[in-house]
Amino acid sequence: MPPTDASADTATVPGSAPSPTASASQIPDADGEDTLDLRLPEEFIALCAEADAADAADAVAHRAAAHDATDHHASAPDPAASDEADTIGRRNPAERAEGPAQPSFALPPSPALPPNSDSEALPALGISPNSYIPPGDDLLDHVGDWGPTHTPAGTFHLLPVRIERDLPLINRWMNDPAVAEFWELAGPQALTEDHLHAQLSGDGRSVPCLGVLDGTPMSYWEIYRADLDPLARHYPARPHDTGIHLLIGDVTDRARGLGGALLRAVAALVLDKRSTCARIVAEPDIRNTPSVSAFLSAGFRFSAEVDLPGKRAALMVRDRSLRDLL
Repeated sequence: MPPTDASADTATVPGSAPSPTASASQIPDADGEDTLDLRLPEEFIALCAEADAADAADAVAHRAAAHDATDHHASAPDPAASDEADTIGRRNPAERAEGPAQPSFALPPSPALPPNSDSEALPALGISPNSYIPPGDDLLDHVGDWGPTHTPAGTFHLLPVRIERDLPLINRWMNDPAVAEFWELAGPQALTEDHLHAQLSGDGRSVPCLGVLDGTPMSYWEIYRADLDPLARHYPARPHDTGIHLLIGDVTDRARGLGGALLRAVAALVLDKRSTCARIVAEPDIRNTPSVSAFLSAGFRFSAEVDLPGKRAALMVRDRSLRDLL
């Protein structure tokens, strides 16, 4: 899991953080405007209740599977597996840039599991063994081919990063103090290059992209498979959950609602291009009020607070079933 929050408008970080029970009406949007306390339609409330019930059911199944996996390993301990379980959750931000150890998928077509994996332990992580995809398939349905989309701010395009072209610009953004506070990648170009290369040389579970608005690069994105990320250890993941990290590059583009507009457009792209994805998730730092607000304005709902290595995060969820209502 990259050491980033899904920071959309990172220029200002108020001292107080949203509470676990904060709703969209309690958190200011990216423009700082007040929101009205409106009565929600009964249909919408019912759909939200269904989504929450599904999350609760997933959480119960998640805990039960974890308990079964623990019992199994207690009777037949595997020292190698124990070492991995003990170290993944404690990586520092620089180590987490590379995510979990990248398995080799040079295996027979059936079963499609990485070498030395423990198939009985995978459900405890919220990962189906069959979600590992052999070579030749694309874990994110060819992000580079998604094409442009129209937003209130203009025509927006996600372009997969090319290090030789994009490294200086992304490194400059990473050294902005407002960005560095949450991404923790300030420093020489080599540090940014290592972060990008870890994704580009991996199995495709995370795709770094430039966000180009009306022909101008202005943001950096990471589209990733949340169900195959260490994040899946910390929430009841479902197969094909897709995650988003975001930063707005220039200060002139921040704090004016642009992050929320672009997040809504990219969330729509993900749901349109990834038919197997039922949910989009994000985990901004709970202290990053502008980022949490941007996700709320883009139709994400606050699901829970989760303790991740290096930060306490707000788990934000965008449900396919609610896309026309939020």
